[in-house]
Amino acid sequence: MPDRLTREEVERIAALASLELTPEEIDTFVPQLAEILEYARLVQQIDTTGVPPTSHGLAAAPVDREDEPRPSLDRDEAIAAAPDGAPHAGLFRVPRVIG
Repeated sequence: MPDRLTREEVERIAALASLELTPEEIDTFVPQLAEILEYARLVQQIDTTGVPPTSHGLAAAPVDREDEPRPSLDRDEAIAAAPDGAPHAGLFRVPRVIG
C-alpha cells in the first residue's frame, strides 16, 4: 500500500472537516486514509459496462409493514417510571446525547 498522502494533506482535510487532530492522530490517519483512497481507486477500475445504476444493493424494494395504530405505554406510567419525571408538565429528562 503506497502512502500517497502527506501529513500536510491530512492536516488540510482535517481543517476542511473542522477537526482538531493531534500529531499522533495525523500519523495514524496518513496510512489509513491512503489505504481508503487506494481501495476507492481499485473500485473505480471495476468494469461496470452493462450494469444499470441502482440506489441500493437489493434487487427488490424494501418491504415496509403497514402503519397500524396499536396500544402503547400509558403516558402517566412512563412519567412515573422516569428517574426525573415532571408529571405536572408531562415531561421527563433523558440523558444528553449531543454536545
